[in-house]
Amino acid sequence: MSTDRLPPIADAELTLEQAAAKAALVGGARGVFQGPFIPMLRNPALLARVEKLGAYLRYESSLPGRIREFAILTVARAYSQQVEWAIHQPLALQEGVRPLVVAAIAEGRRPELMPEDEAVTWEFLAELEAHRSVSDATYARAVRQFGEAGMLDLVAIAGYYGLLGLVLNTARTPAPNGARLPALP
Repeated sequence: MSTDRLPPIADAELTLEQAAAKAALVGGARGVFQGPFIPMLRNPALLARVEKLGAYLRYESSLPGRIREFAILTVARAYSQQVEWAIHQPLALQEGVRPLVVAAIAEGRRPELMPEDEAVTWEFLAELEAHRSVSDATYARAVRQFGEAGMLDLVAIAGYYGLLGLVLNTARTPAPNGARLPALP
């Protein structure tokens, strides 16, 4: 079950389209070719479009960096996604998500004593994951906290990182350095 189904492709074996997609990604804000883009390289047209959305969500969204990374960790945990966790856990800490909050997310439980914006994010994403929608009260709370654009960015983070989780889980892409999330009960 742990065999990487879509491992890296050697540069010498890339098609022209794959080489162009990889070069565009490496030449952009990310600067590295890793994680979900390794398996996605088999479909360079898809990779190019998905990467553009991800670049917006990760580098330009209306949400503060701490909330973006908190949300990404929450979605990574929901998908038991080792690669995304390994990439974003250190970024979340750098952005100011407290270590005890990160540890609670890793354990699959609601963190205690979160700042209000993290609590709003947690409730919004938990409800969205459980019901594929949110209640009027949860919606209103998120819009009050982040505005309509920020609320939509949260929805997009859930969808985008959910897509990446599905790609990585299907491909069985290994996490860098053998990083592992704890198994959920």
